[in-house]
Amino acid sequence: MKNFLFISIFLSLFLRINPVLSLEDREVLFKDALSASSIGQFEISLDKWNQYLEKFPNDAAALSNRGNVKLVLGDPKGAIKDQNNAINLDGNELDPYINRGIAKESLGLWLDAKDDYSFVISRDKDNFSAMYNLANVEGSLNNWENARELYDNAAKTNPGFAMARSSLALADYELGNFNKSEQELRKLIRRYPTFVDARAALTALTWSKGNYGEAESNWVAVIELDPRYAEEDWLLEVRRWPPAPVRDLMKFIALK
Repeated sequence: MKNFLFISIFLSLFLRINPVLSLEDREVLFKDALSASSIGQFEISLDKWNQYLEKFPNDAAALSNRGNVKLVLGDPKGAIKDQNNAINLDGNELDPYINRGIAKESLGLWLDAKDDYSFVISRDKDNFSAMYNLANVEGSLNNWENARELYDNAAKTNPGFAMARSSLALADYELGNFNKSEQELRKLIRRYPTFVDARAALTALTWSKGNYGEAESNWVAVIELDPRYAEEDWLLEVRRWPPAPVRDLMKFIALK
């Protein structure tokens, strides 16, 4: 009886000294990790996700978010592992499939990424993020007709998705649909005057048509907004423009 009483007192003291985290505390830890990544503090965010997942290792959303941070920090294989674990825990949540596809794209695993995006669309036909990313993959595989259709669908599903509309115009540019491309780019610039992607594309297109003054005017704005558009490798490998507008833009820059 004395031993039982001693153990009971010990357990009572232990629980008071080491309280189980409340739901509110758990939410605070989660939000802290998410907030750090949202403001670009990725190293801090990774530490916070690690701490959170030590306590809650079966939280699929946390695993997926940590995977995104790992990708930003240059660890795509670690990112894929986290997304795999998130999917194993909750296969009905679609975001980890998209996030895993993005990580696979960073490794040039186009067909594997395509499988992830296609799966998401099979479950959610209006998922514009999956459509847009699948279009990027089709472009990387040089399937520009397929890419154009997917960009168009993404833009129609989410009319405010400016990058999808700009990518649609670039796909039209690649396919020789120059009037459609120009019309879309001009609409974008009227609505979003500082949208650099559309201005850079219009620079290339107007220069290729001999409208040199307008090309120069747009290019001044582009360089002020984002000088990376002058880098051929960045355009092809990171932004992943089609070859034709990149060639025209590089010719324009070379003749300046």
